[in-house]
Amino acid sequence: MPDPGPEPVAPQGRGHLSVGFSAAACLAGIVASALLLVDYVRPAAVFCGGGGGCERLRSTTYAAVLGVPTPAFGLLGFCAVAVALCFSGPRARLVQLALAALGAVVATFLLAVQLRLSVFCRYCLVADIGCLVLLVGSVFRYRLGVDATFRFAVPTLGGSFVLAAAIPMGVGFTRPLPPPEAQGPVPELVKREIASAPPGVVTVIDFVDFECPFCRMTHEGFAPVLERHKGRVRVIRKQVPLTRIHPRSMDAALAACCGEKLGKGAEMAEALFSTPPDDLTREGCEKLATKLSLPPAEFRSCFDDPSTRARVDREIAEFKEAGGRGLPTIWIGAERFVGAQDPAHLEAAIRRASGG
Repeated sequence: MPDPGPEPVAPQGRGHLSVGFSAAACLAGIVASALLLVDYVRPAAVFCGGGGGCERLRSTTYAAVLGVPTPAFGLLGFCAVAVALCFSGPRARLVQLALAALGAVVATFLLAVQLRLSVFCRYCLVADIGCLVLLVGSVFRYRLGVDATFRFAVPTLGGSFVLAAAIPMGVGFTRPLPPPEAQGPVPELVKREIASAPPGVVTVIDFVDFECPFCRMTHEGFAPVLERHKGRVRVIRKQVPLTRIHPRSMDAALAACCGEKLGKGAEMAEALFSTPPDDLTREGCEKLATKLSLPPAEFRSCFDDPSTRARVDREIAEFKEAGGRGLPTIWIGAERFVGAQDPAHLEAAIRRASGG
């Protein structure tokens, strides 16, 4: 078989530019993915809070895949491309191109999701656009047949990539969580609920979407706190299903209202929080009602009753009138907490509200 000969030598300028494009895109993607991963894992956002696009996207079904935060896959993907970039030869270039192409497909989908929802997260945009830039650099690197050949290329690139992941994660996981945000006047709705509580009982108003991952995360930590203060707190759940991003949330909200109407509101809420989001369909909610020994006919009648939907619509309006802008939103007495919360903050608020 004849020798194919040496690989074609690429023009130095374009060759180095393709490697530089790839390295820069990897660095930007690793930093953005690391920042996002911190915010998705910690109980409250460290880098990207404030009720903006980042926080809203964290509440969607796209925030995790099989329980794993989406930024973890992004970080893993960028790191894999970074490893391929540090190696030389046609196989390394092909691996980089294949990984970059896969990343670009995912990034295009996620950009389309943000566009469809009209919700944009700055770190997500950096990571997604970085994937597209990385694909361009990878195509040119593959076609020109170039590698990172400058002096100390591998330790320089490798060290940069490690620091790009380690510094944001080190800072993010060690930084104290932000305190509850400053708030304006207490809404009239909250004042009325506080005034109607028995003496010595703390009112907790929980605006919730049962499909929201951060509502679920907060409930998991808050439930034991409420149990410890049982008898001294009164929990009022207001339904705010975000149907645009959580397609099963309305069925769950109706089920919660019916559970409450039939005398098992707390039990139904716990069951809804514990059920996988994909099972929060009407059929799934009816199964939960059966497990809770609720009369099937009465539950179905309540579920179909227009007044139940009217109640949900009314509570959505109350949420907006109270200045709500993110979920979960929890009022403990006159204090408001927005977004996923550290249970310690919530328990401290109960003590303050009770005067303890």
